[in-house]
Amino acid sequence: MRFNDGFWLLKHGVKAYYGLEATQSKEIDGAVELRVATRPIRHRGDTLGGPVLTVKVHSPTEGVIGVKIDHFATFTALPEIPLFPDAQPIRNSSLKAIEGGHRLSSGALTAEITHKPYTITFKSPTRTLTFAGPKHQAIYDVPSRWTILSASNSSCLTHDPSSNPTPSPLPEFVRYINSELNISPGELIYGFGEQFGAFVKNGQAIKVWNQDGGTSSEQAYKSLPFYITNRNYGVFINHPGEVEVEVGSEKVSRVGTSVAGSSLEYFIIYGEHPLDILEKFTRMTGRPALLPQWTFGLWLSTSFLTSYSSSTVSGFLQGMSERACPVRVMHFDCFWMAAYEWCSFTFDPEFFPDPKAYLTEIKEKYNVKVCLWINPYISQLSPTFAEGVEGGFFIKRNDGSPWQWDLWQPGLAIVDITNPAARTWYENKLTALMDLGVDCFKTDFGERIPHSNVVYHDGSDPMRMHNTYSVLYNQLVFNVIEKRLGKGEAVVFARSSATGGQRFPVHWGGDCESTWEAMAEALRGALSLTASGFAFASHDIGGFEGHPDPQIYQRWVAFGLFSSHSRLHGSGSYRVPWVYGEAAAKSMSKFVEAKHRLMPYIYNLAVQAHSNGHPLQRAMFIEFSDDRNTHTLDRQFMLGPSLLVAPVFVDEKEETEYYIPSGIWTSFFHPERTVQGPIWIKEVVPLDELPVWVRPGTVLCLGPEKIGRPDYDYTKNIQVRAYQLAEGQIVQANIADGVNVTVEKKGGQVKVSQVGMNMSSLVLYGEELKSTSKGIIQSDHVLVEDTDELVVQI
Repeated sequence: MRFNDGFWLLKHGVKAYYGLEATQSKEIDGAVELRVATRPIRHRGDTLGGPVLTVKVHSPTEGVIGVKIDHFATFTALPEIPLFPDAQPIRNSSLKAIEGGHRLSSGALTAEITHKPYTITFKSPTRTLTFAGPKHQAIYDVPSRWTILSASNSSCLTHDPSSNPTPSPLPEFVRYINSELNISPGELIYGFGEQFGAFVKNGQAIKVWNQDGGTSSEQAYKSLPFYITNRNYGVFINHPGEVEVEVGSEKVSRVGTSVAGSSLEYFIIYGEHPLDILEKFTRMTGRPALLPQWTFGLWLSTSFLTSYSSSTVSGFLQGMSERACPVRVMHFDCFWMAAYEWCSFTFDPEFFPDPKAYLTEIKEKYNVKVCLWINPYISQLSPTFAEGVEGGFFIKRNDGSPWQWDLWQPGLAIVDITNPAARTWYENKLTALMDLGVDCFKTDFGERIPHSNVVYHDGSDPMRMHNTYSVLYNQLVFNVIEKRLGKGEAVVFARSSATGGQRFPVHWGGDCESTWEAMAEALRGALSLTASGFAFASHDIGGFEGHPDPQIYQRWVAFGLFSSHSRLHGSGSYRVPWVYGEAAAKSMSKFVEAKHRLMPYIYNLAVQAHSNGHPLQRAMFIEFSDDRNTHTLDRQFMLGPSLLVAPVFVDEKEETEYYIPSGIWTSFFHPERTVQGPIWIKEVVPLDELPVWVRPGTVLCLGPEKIGRPDYDYTKNIQVRAYQLAEGQIVQANIADGVNVTVEKKGGQVKVSQVGMNMSSLVLYGEELKSTSKGIIQSDHVLVEDTDELVVQI
């Protein structure tokens, strides 16, 4: 929200009340609570009237300091963002009074508070991270008419026609609480959930407000009030509703955060490494669930507008099998139900006369799991609509009638996710589908949630529920699956989400065009999302809208199969590879095989994501924060700590360019090729290739060749590859709890010890093999007999 006309003046009609000085303070349970006046206090007469801010500075967990700013003392509004839902806080803070203020320390993070003038400065052991200086916290009264006309505030106060066709009358003024934090020279800011615009957010106005706008706009399906910087800290704004953030876009050296209401809370999260910040953030808001192994295989969709039936699906699966592109999840998109009846939760009998028998057949014949498309909207032409009205299961207008509109489906209503009876009704629909053989659901939509003239069963504030709805919706579906299949066996394929939604993976990037530009948008969205606490990311391979050029399709296939989750999906055309030529099928087979073999590495990353919140796909700056060349890179990424992936966004005749950090890196697909970084590489990449580079000092465990699926025993017949080990280096590669291999290079030999696994061969890249204590040397690798330890002379 922008309140100012330039730096010095306010916009016409705006009134400001700045926090100027703390007139009182008290210490409560390790926190300090301040009374902050918005006028200079020269004598007792100046204390008459207000407004006065109540500011609480506290530490909920180690390395995190929160600032809560309240104006009016009000009851707690619903919903709230659940904090520490699955991990306990680590208490480690101390508070002391200092001259002119207070100092609160939490782990290695310190907040120094001065009373006159009122300021808060956040410090690490080595430097100032950021600060809220004089007049950086304020109350603003903004004329309502001005907020409607403001281009940066199109959804404010219920006047967003995309999800609110009948807004309520507005008051004369709208009150905002605003807080600003300093941006240091050279400081870059990332995150805010899945954002498709420029990866570095400096200069952008960010609206944390879920909308269904595609990937080619400033709107986002998964908005989060969290950002991370290249200065060793992150900021989490603890507000579930609309949050507006000016990232150097109003005052160029400040991040300004504002919410309409009487309370604003934010947390500064410190970490020596970006992954430390994400670990603390996900401790607060939730860790991703552990996913089943099969989810990492290839997902194939029937697409959206295309005609399909049971014979079409079988033809797809047979064609993929014949081309060595095994599908692990078959997804049935919208038209598994009859037109106009979404969601009826009933297979269209014209195309699927016996769905249970058919699902059983394809699962047994093609070894696939089955995923169905659903959403929380119910068309009035659906047989389930009358049930929802009779049971009172839908979001209601103020007059008690169901909230309805005609966008997407005729007269659709929306399930009231806060109503226990409605949840049970919806759960029963899904359980009946699982009885037919369905394994998981694609939870589409959840962004167009009305926020004016509506009433929720539990009394939730509609403005706060707008974003939160997506999390509750995905949680409901995820829990249904988990209840049936057990812990570690549930997955949804979701489009919308908000803070805490990372607990219910997986999420894909929404509707993108079939262009080079949209492919880059998909990557930027994924990297912003995984810089915001989400561990997994996917996208529609080949693009959703339009029919991709065969070269775009092949490039996107390579990128998609080196994403955490890989799904072929389109709107008006199919994404099976032979549509784009048999060369595309051959190329896809190569990348499917690579992902299957990499599963011991990838699945261990998923385990780590579940335990500590580290993402699988990582922006380069997250892994190489000390290399400033990486801080703006958004067309390449790290898959875990060891694999650099550089998708190609040009055709086969043009050069692509990407960056390699310091060290000797080895090509994954062509290990005879190495490069010495730091270096920018320009090269022409064939259509059936993808630049994937292995970080020096890496030990990779690969599964057997031609295994044909992602879920297999990762402890059997494993090839161990060690890349460019340094003298004296010891590297342990974990596969599972208590299953690992340790490789040590020292004094002209490499010692390999394995625990709980069966190694079939050892490859030492960057070494000349001379002899081995066990096994047989063949060319560049050692064939290993059943042994727990071997030594190779180099």
